[in-house]
Amino acid sequence: MIVTILILMISAALLGYWFRFCCIGLLRYRADEPLVLPENEFDFPAVRERLQTESDLDPLHRALDRDYRVVTYLLRHAANLGGPSVENRLLLIDYKLMQVWYSLTRTVAPGQARKALSERAEILGCLARKMGEQAGLRVEA
Repeated sequence: MIVTILILMISAALLGYWFRFCCIGLLRYRADEPLVLPENEFDFPAVRERLQTESDLDPLHRALDRDYRVVTYLLRHAANLGGPSVENRLLLIDYKLMQVWYSLTRTVAPGQARKALSERAEILGCLARKMGEQAGLRVEA
C-alpha cells in the first residue's frame, strides 16, 4: 500500500516535470521568431512590456484573457490551420494552469503572479506565430 502511494506520487511528479519541460521548450523554441500581426489586433505584446512597470496586474490579466478568446476562436475555426496539434493543446493547457496560478498568487505572491502573466503572454505569442506561419504570413527583411 505505501509502495503504491509512493509510486503514484513519483509518477505524478514526473508527469508534472515532463509537462513543464515540454511547455518551456516550446516557448523557447518559438521565442526568437519574429511576430507578424496586424497592427493593434492583440494586446499581449503590450502586456509583456507593461509587466515591467505596472503595479495593478488585473487589467493585464483581462487583456490576456481577451486575446486568449480570440486566439482560441481562430484555432478552432480557421480552415487552413487543420486540427489542433499536440503542441497547441499543451500550450493551451499551460495557459489555463498559469491562469489558475495567477488567481492563487496575485495577492499572496505578486512576483509569481507577474511570472504567470508573462508566461501567458509568451504562450499567446507562440500560438500567434504558429497561426501566422500556417496562414502564410512572413516577415520581409
